[in-house]
Amino acid sequence: MFRMDITTRHALLGILALALTIPAAKAQQTVLPLWPHGTPEPAQTTEPEKDVTKDSDNPINGHRSLRLTNVTVPTMTVYQPPADKNTRTAALVFPGGGYARLAWTGEGTDTCDWLTSVGITCLLVKYRVPQPQGEAGHYPADFADLEDAQQAMRLARAHAGDWHIDPSHIGVIGFSAGGNLAVLLSTHPDDHHIESTPAAHDIPGLAGEASGGIKLTGIADARPNFAIVVYPAYLAIPPDNKTLDPVYAPNQFTPPTFLIQAEDDKSYGFNAPIYYQALAAAKIPAELHMYASGGHGFGIHPPGKPEEHWTRIADIWLRTISMLPPYNPQRPAIVTAPATTIPGAAGTVPCVPSSAAPQQQQAGRPNNAQPSNTNGAPPADTPCYQ
Repeated sequence: MFRMDITTRHALLGILALALTIPAAKAQQTVLPLWPHGTPEPAQTTEPEKDVTKDSDNPINGHRSLRLTNVTVPTMTVYQPPADKNTRTAALVFPGGGYARLAWTGEGTDTCDWLTSVGITCLLVKYRVPQPQGEAGHYPADFADLEDAQQAMRLARAHAGDWHIDPSHIGVIGFSAGGNLAVLLSTHPDDHHIESTPAAHDIPGLAGEASGGIKLTGIADARPNFAIVVYPAYLAIPPDNKTLDPVYAPNQFTPPTFLIQAEDDKSYGFNAPIYYQALAAAKIPAELHMYASGGHGFGIHPPGKPEEHWTRIADIWLRTISMLPPYNPQRPAIVTAPATTIPGAAGTVPCVPSSAAPQQQQAGRPNNAQPSNTNGAPPADTPCYQ
């Protein structure tokens, strides 16, 4: 019989207590532990999970955000869109927080609100924090958060039928340190360090054991199908931060990627453009959006900032890579009534229904349109729109 250690038991009780304090709409979501029988490595702290937000912390999306730390029992919370809007696309969401805490509402649940509004299932990942400071807390010196990301993706594909999602339409969205983790999963989904840990048996698709260690076959694919990387951190080599760390070099696993960052992000402003250059060199489809201002940590919809509506651009991008249904805006209908007139600078100019406009071809001008001087008024063959 499996026995839960005292640290795991305290962490699970903390999760239950937190669940009892959140709104009913959130409490109804499915929450899965990533490692039901214990994490691959020993817990990094014995302190209980808690919110460490201070009054001096900047708001995210115009409001206070929970900042959780001492996460020793990583989980994945499933937020599903209404059945009539479900596109069968899903995304893992990694909030940021410097691998010390998680901006749980500002970069987590707020992101789920956006995703479910456009028919995407949100899989909010609470990965292990805090990690050791500096290089000791980053891959490949530390495997913990990559293991959590891989496991979340594998569980998502294992439960695709239960959650009404297409296993070939599961991406990843990450902010700051979570953006770093999104890139790490995009470049190292095949890392096999987990094979040497006690948690190997919790991986979907585990086939069995072999002498000398665990042998894994048929493991669910951990590669994301797309990545949205928001003001990523730790991708460039310090201190000048102008060269991509080879750990994050794009490869055959890296999916189409959408990048967003502000030029006045004083700490990590070079990260997104440097990674974009590497994606372009590797001929991986990518889109980069740099904003003149916004700083670091602006979230999903920062009120009054240039990035306030960046999710609309991301929505269109997801449609261009076929992760969402095609975007078909309704064009104005052409009036088929008899010609009317449009006021011009000198008198009036006929407004001709397109069906009545001349159709013969003349060299050098499309649609046979001839130049005319109307003193700023529409040309004579201007179509009439409702």
